Amino acid sequence: MNSPAAPGSARQQATRALLRKAGILPVVTVESIPQAIAVAGALARGGLAAIEVTLRSAVAMDAIAVIKREVPQLLLGAGTVITPEQARAAVDKGADFLVTPGTPPTLAGALARLSLPVVPGAATASEIIALLHLGFDALKLFPAQAVGGLAMIKSLAGPFPQLALCPTGGITEATAADYLAQPNVLCIGGSWMVSPEAIAAGRFDEVEAGARRARAIIESITTAGK
Repeated sequence: MNSPAAPGSARQQATRALLRKAGILPVVTVESIPQAIAVAGALARGGLAAIEVTLRSAVAMDAIAVIKREVPQLLLGAGTVITPEQARAAVDKGADFLVTPGTPPTLAGALARLSLPVVPGAATASEIIALLHLGFDALKLFPAQAVGGLAMIKSLAGPFPQLALCPTGGITEATAADYLAQPNVLCIGGSWMVSPEAIAAGRFDEVEAGARRARAIIESITTAGK
C-alpha cells in the first residue's frame, strides 16, 4: 500500500485529468455480460470517454473485467464502492478508477492508500473537510440535486477554492449544461442516457443517441470557454 496522497499529488492530478476528459460520466447498472458489452459499446460510439459500472448487480465485477477487454477505449470506473474489499476487487478486475456514494473513515483510509484515481463521495462540508485532510481534492457530490444542487455547488466554491467536483444524483439532460458550466465542476455523473428500461429492452441505439447528445453538451461548454 502507498501512503495517503497529498493535495496536488500525481494521483490527484490524474484524477482531475480523468474527470476533465470524461466530462459527463454515465452511471450504469447492468444485469448481464452481454448488456455490459452492448452498453459500453454504445457509449463509446456516441463519443463519451468513460463509464461508471455500479456494483449493484451480481455480474458487476465480471462486467468490469469484460468491458476492460472488449471496449478498452473507455475509461472504466467501478461505482457504488462501499467497502475496502470491493475497492480491492474492482482494482483486481481492471478498473481504471473508483467512485463512492459516501466515504466513512474506514473506507476513506483504505482508498487513500491506493494509487489509482478515486472519486470519493461527500454530501456535507464536514465530509469534504475530512476527505481534503486525506489528500482528496476531487470529490463526488452526492446526491447533488437533493443536497442543494447548483446553489450548493456555488456555495462550496468560497470555503473550498481548491475543490473540484463531480456532482451526481438528480441531474438530467436538461440541467446537465448548467452543472457542467460551474467553475468548480470538472465532470457530472448521470444516468439519463443509460435508462434501465432502454437497457433491459435492448434499445442500445437509444443509449448511443443519448451519449451523442451528452457529448454535444460537453462540447458546448468547452466552446463557451470553460
